[in-house]
Amino acid sequence: MNQSIKSLLLCSIGILISGIATAQVDKTSELFKTLKAKDSILFKIGFNKCKVEQSAALMFDDLEFYHDSSGFSNSKKEFIEAMKSGICKEDNPEKVYRFLVEESLEVFPMFDNGELYGALQNGKHFFSTDKSMTYENSDNYALFSHLWIIEDNEWKLKRVISYNHVSKE
Repeated sequence: MNQSIKSLLLCSIGILISGIATAQVDKTSELFKTLKAKDSILFKIGFNKCKVEQSAALMFDDLEFYHDSSGFSNSKKEFIEAMKSGICKEDNPEKVYRFLVEESLEVFPMFDNGELYGALQNGKHFFSTDKSMTYENSDNYALFSHLWIIEDNEWKLKRVISYNHVSKE
């Protein structure tokens, strides 16, 4: 076997091994369960029940929130103010609720020299003014990516990308 083929083979094996090492964690793992619980605090409590301060505790002050149709927030403060004056406004006649598409949730750990420092959480969610809506009947859904970072042994939300908002109408 010539040297270039050996090099190509070794490079391919390295890529395969690195891909395996950074694959999605199992849905029964502690990391997956922890970040799924954080997602629940953000949305079931913060978004759906408008207890915004509880979800704010999970965010870095320099939170960046990117939304494909409503723009960009450059801080936790800005994001929380937008929540309070928008979706969680007291006199909001059409409160929208967020629901996770459970089977879509994925978590990818991030390491620095073998030490876990963060994770990327991806999934699909849908929105409705009807609390009993199911994904199959929903007409408004999107994809999301959350970058979680460990700070002082706590998971905190650093970046949010909410994209591909689609209406079936």
